[in-house]
Amino acid sequence: MRKIKNALVSVFHKEGLEEILKTLDDKNIQIYSTGGTYKYIENLGIKAHKVEDLTSYPSILGGRVKTLHPKVFGGILARRELQEDLAALNSYEIPQFDLVIVDLYPFEKTVASTSNESEIIEKIDIGGISLIRAAAKNYKDVIILPSADLYPEFAELMKNGDATTTLEERRKYAAKAFAVSSNYDTAIFNYFNSDNKINNLRLSEDAVKTLRYGENPHQKGYFFGNMEEVIEQLHGKEISYNNILDIDAAIRLIADFEDTTFAVLKHNNACGIASRDTVLESWHRALEGDPISAFGGVLICNREVDEATAMEIDKLFYEVLIAPSFSNDALSVLKKKKNRILLKLKNAKFAEQSVRTALNGFLVQDSDLKTEQNSDLKTATKVSPSDSEYVDLVFANKIVKHTKSNAMIIVRDKQLVSSGVGETSRVDAFKQAIDKAKNFKKSTEGAVVASDAFFPFADNVELAHSVGINAVVQPGGSIKDQDSIDYCNANGMAMCLTGTRHFKH
Repeated sequence: MRKIKNALVSVFHKEGLEEILKTLDDKNIQIYSTGGTYKYIENLGIKAHKVEDLTSYPSILGGRVKTLHPKVFGGILARRELQEDLAALNSYEIPQFDLVIVDLYPFEKTVASTSNESEIIEKIDIGGISLIRAAAKNYKDVIILPSADLYPEFAELMKNGDATTTLEERRKYAAKAFAVSSNYDTAIFNYFNSDNKINNLRLSEDAVKTLRYGENPHQKGYFFGNMEEVIEQLHGKEISYNNILDIDAAIRLIADFEDTTFAVLKHNNACGIASRDTVLESWHRALEGDPISAFGGVLICNREVDEATAMEIDKLFYEVLIAPSFSNDALSVLKKKKNRILLKLKNAKFAEQSVRTALNGFLVQDSDLKTEQNSDLKTATKVSPSDSEYVDLVFANKIVKHTKSNAMIIVRDKQLVSSGVGETSRVDAFKQAIDKAKNFKKSTEGAVVASDAFFPFADNVELAHSVGINAVVQPGGSIKDQDSIDYCNANGMAMCLTGTRHFKH
């Protein structure tokens, strides 16, 4: 056990600090402080010592140097079990600091709020980060409170522990301190390396949400990040690990569509999607894509959900519904089922890189943010697609970009007819899509098909022609592209090449 006798307090955020300070004062603990923090403590009617009186140096360089002094760091780093350390403190009249309270300059918030580099640079904390590391290093003798986020729990510790701390508590706060410092340094590095010229991976995220479980009940699951920046939960049960994967896939998909569009997803893949003039009609046409798979799925729309649409959606059991807004009447309908998750989409901005674990490390790549438009489709055949086929080819290509490989997407009139998903053979993926269309009694006559990767043989275009599909879009790039092009030319089919593959594993 260590009794706190002297505390050093130097913070940026002061809200929530008052309770801790009053407890320290009640326990007759000597408080040393700097600048604005000292004035704050003084205004509370609590006695404190100025650090500059201890060091005999004022705050200089516009506040850049306040605590960087042996009389401060000596009192933090001295090892109480070493007589030579204690002798040095006594010789130089340095108090032993048992508690250090520091809250760093808000670097990340500053970066998010301004592009003024001078302002950003001034929010790189030097003294504070040094105090945190020093106190954490000497956790055997010193307890460190490194963040305003920890004020409430530390206030309870001080009240319940009679201003004494155990080694276990000090070590725990040391770990939290190094979490704060490492996250802070990562943010600074990523700011300076925003052009990625230094090829190092630095990931750090303090915000964590514990999920009910991971992908399966026997796996633990967590979400690191501020989900509330992207979505706002309006109703329903707690979001699960699998929900988050589907929500992410749904938001990425819908972001590629500008017209009024509704989509239904299952296991990260679209099983229904359609664009129409109204939300209600888009919903009906999307559901037609695969009404069986839609059961228990994730639904997303890029327009406000109205009451009429809500009443139709309410007929289906689903896990999640996402939209930029809901009418009040729609919410009244949708909230009748307590577990149904309703999410307001606030922001669809995506990271420029994606990261995943592999082997004993990480795979990092640029995110697939390319979405082909009409101008990206280059006709490779004698016959060009009709105007309506061009629209459908672009529509289908957007869907296939977000579908697990190997993928084949059949579309007609801006509606997903059927899809072949996640097959080891592209021909099998196409056959899966055709069979699904037949099972739901949907004609493929006059439809178009999109592939996420090139055709190594002409078999896919032969299959397309056999079911009445006469317009195809694919990346191209096979050494046998000409075989597919020749077949299309011989049979009056149109083929467009995009030059961009969209594998998704």
